[in-house]
Amino acid sequence: MRYGVLGPLVVWDAAGLPVKVPEAKVRALLANLLVHGGRPVPADRLIEDLWAGDAPAGSANALQTKISQLRRVLGRDQVVREPAGYRLLLADGMVDALRFQDLAERARAHGEPAVRGALLADALALWRGPAYADVAESLFARGEIARLEELRLTVLEDRAEVRLTLGEHPALAVELGELVARYPLRERLRMAHMRALYRAGRQGDALRSFQELRRELDVELGVEPGPGAVALHGAILRQEPHLAPPTVESPACRTNLPAPLTALIGRREAVGRVRALLGPESGARLVTLTGLGGVGKTRLATAAAHEPADRFPDGVWLVELAGLAATSSADDIAERVITTLGLCDTAASEPDLEDLVGWLCRAVSEKRLLILLDNGEHLIEQVAALAGAVLASVPGGRLLVTSQEALDIPGEVVHPVPPLALPEGTGLGAVARSGAVELFVRRASAAVPGFVLDEDNAAAVSAICRRLDGIPLALELVAPRLRTLSPQELAARLDSRFTPEVRVRGLPARQRTLRSMLDWSWQLLSADERAVLRRLTVHADGCTLRSAEVVCADPDLPAERVSELLSRLVDRSLVVREAGRFRLLESVAAYGAERLAEAGESAAVHARFVRCHTELAERQDGLLRGPDQRRCLERLDAETNNLRRALDLAVTGKAAGHAVRLVNAMAWYWFLRGRLTEARRSFQSALGADAGPAPTAAPAARPTARAWLAGLELRTAPTGAPPLPPGADPTAGIGDARLRARLQWFIGTGWIAHEDHDAARRLLEAGLAGARAAGDRWGEAAALVELVGLEPARGASRAELGAALFHEVGDGWGRLRATRSLALVAERDGDAGRTERLYREGLLVAEELGLWTEVVETLLRLGDTALTRGRPQQATDLYERARSVAAERAYSRGEIHAEVGLGRAAGHRGDQESADRHRNRALAKGRR
Repeated sequence: MRYGVLGPLVVWDAAGLPVKVPEAKVRALLANLLVHGGRPVPADRLIEDLWAGDAPAGSANALQTKISQLRRVLGRDQVVREPAGYRLLLADGMVDALRFQDLAERARAHGEPAVRGALLADALALWRGPAYADVAESLFARGEIARLEELRLTVLEDRAEVRLTLGEHPALAVELGELVARYPLRERLRMAHMRALYRAGRQGDALRSFQELRRELDVELGVEPGPGAVALHGAILRQEPHLAPPTVESPACRTNLPAPLTALIGRREAVGRVRALLGPESGARLVTLTGLGGVGKTRLATAAAHEPADRFPDGVWLVELAGLAATSSADDIAERVITTLGLCDTAASEPDLEDLVGWLCRAVSEKRLLILLDNGEHLIEQVAALAGAVLASVPGGRLLVTSQEALDIPGEVVHPVPPLALPEGTGLGAVARSGAVELFVRRASAAVPGFVLDEDNAAAVSAICRRLDGIPLALELVAPRLRTLSPQELAARLDSRFTPEVRVRGLPARQRTLRSMLDWSWQLLSADERAVLRRLTVHADGCTLRSAEVVCADPDLPAERVSELLSRLVDRSLVVREAGRFRLLESVAAYGAERLAEAGESAAVHARFVRCHTELAERQDGLLRGPDQRRCLERLDAETNNLRRALDLAVTGKAAGHAVRLVNAMAWYWFLRGRLTEARRSFQSALGADAGPAPTAAPAARPTARAWLAGLELRTAPTGAPPLPPGADPTAGIGDARLRARLQWFIGTGWIAHEDHDAARRLLEAGLAGARAAGDRWGEAAALVELVGLEPARGASRAELGAALFHEVGDGWGRLRATRSLALVAERDGDAGRTERLYREGLLVAEELGLWTEVVETLLRLGDTALTRGRPQQATDLYERARSVAAERAYSRGEIHAEVGLGRAAGHRGDQESADRHRNRALAKGRR
């Protein structure tokens, strides 16, 4: 069980589903035990607290009855009777208030502002409303409520200061206004607001904020502001330089480049040459690094791509192509680029299903960015087609490609990557200066602590590096052998190993060297180590330990042994472990795939891989509508490429049952991430797959998939051209009442975009009735909040009930939708203050979940509200922020609406020139 007290009291079971705690007294009892944090509470104290001094006759028996009722809900062993009283068994992480405190402490201990800000945001996202809302009037809870509220405000202040450090003053100036109005006496909060206003160019507002603080303190407490606030006021008056916005990295220099695990050795000059090729002076816009596998193309490319922010203000992005099948199209590569850049998170209905390359080029046509397409040798024609389109359409874009061969298209600059430099002499100094030797010695000293290059071993080390042709991967594979062999013995083994008779024929000399090195490393492995290594190759983007255990284990290799075997492979440099995942270098993966085919295991391993990731998606889907939503989104983000690979294998392997199960499980994730085009293509692929001899999906799986597809097609079809007749109900034939109700909601909301409110209302009402009959609180809440816009007369009650249900189930996206419906009701009632407050609550949720379309739409609504309240400067700040996020994510509709809003705000300020400029920009963007 897990407990939520940061809002209405809620209990979640192990699956993340809410558990109903009946009766107010039982809920108060649970709250009392939670307030005491797992410490025993005497029975007489519980009686006093529960009945507030008016205990019934036989109060001990009455308390025992409530204890029994609580035990029936939580489990008998969860409420323990001890001599000192009753206590609730609590482990780490079981109470959201404790998780909140832990995240806040971790944030304060971290030195990196961006990480600190993210941890503080995670902490604040746990709040669903006022702490212990159910028992707020009870004396036993007041002290804890006050403590938690003070902690929350302190974290809000901490986060505000972090955001000032990160240069987010324009948005912060707007957002802190509401908090300052609510808590006018908090000087630290007021000072953060003053700094944000000043840095946003609003010195007058900053000074007025100080005067408001002085007036409030005088009226409420009869005191003056503290020395810190007074000093800040004086500094603002004098416009002291230290108040200027800090110099921070441009927020546009977003990147997914991995941090290197080890230093790049022997490539300093090469890095400089590649960076020069990518520089503005060279004029090159496509640079291809070519070379044999294992030579270090990827390491060189990622090192060269770490450029200053001002060179590529729209980011530097690594797109891994090794996981794509050779049959993939240019559109498949474009889809991976779109996903990597985060564009599909906000693209909604805009991408063209039949031309993702064209859509990508239009989306980034005005951006200045560097895209690194890594390991493209098996997709030469497709990469060339994409690269040609990008070069023709994106003048500010640069492409860096790694491949074993060139793309051979106009404008390409080819940069061969040779092996590391070999020793030029036999002396210790000459040997030590070699890049190949430096790498070997570094890896050898990591494997054998205390190993150094000296006069005794220099000749042997030089021979080893020469024998391995200076190929980095070969050097890394052989270095751990020094645990059992001396350098001289290792050199002798290599001499006998790499005789001409045993070299692989038909390959270039250096490629034969690497192949022989891989062969030798393979032969030194045990049978079980070989099995794990070859089976790991099915993963497109690394794997977790759990996935490795499922995919690699079989009747002859127990899953519990996989961890130990992986550790050995990491020690031998055949597997890389980073950030909790296990990965194979591209050359090792290619070699392992050959061995997998030779062993005749491909079909069995592919089947386990598909089953593993189908079950993973189904488990996460079960948690995506509750308090673990953000964690599930992040887990599925990390597994995106593997899930895509699983779907491809299921479709091509005639496992349509698993394909349909997988897309059904992924549908809600795709929707939350806004990846509707990927979802639509995936459903079409799964439904069109050959079922094979033995279907592996439930009979309702295909009707379910067709219903999801119908809802997706409604959302991606041009407005006014729906793909379904209005009276259709694609959910017919789905026997699961809860699932059918949810799909009726999903399809019904799709009709709203086509302005067919009758069709939408009919399906939403059916979904609401079905959810209530099935006892599905999430489905009921979803239908209620969407019906608010269709039935204004009943909007208020439905919005409030929907919000309460979403709070109860702990769904962040649901809370966002509910606050929007509540804001719509407040807007209709003319309550602009409540409207703004609700939109701000929704904005925080959207940002925490990374739902960038929702962020833009909420900012636009906040801007509209500010204009309604006669605050054109505040509206301008909000519209500017909306435009910035929309441009970053290629959300063109959001950009257009933001420009329109900026024009309206300028008109309200009397700046007609700016108003005309923004309106013209909106018109221009709308014609594209």
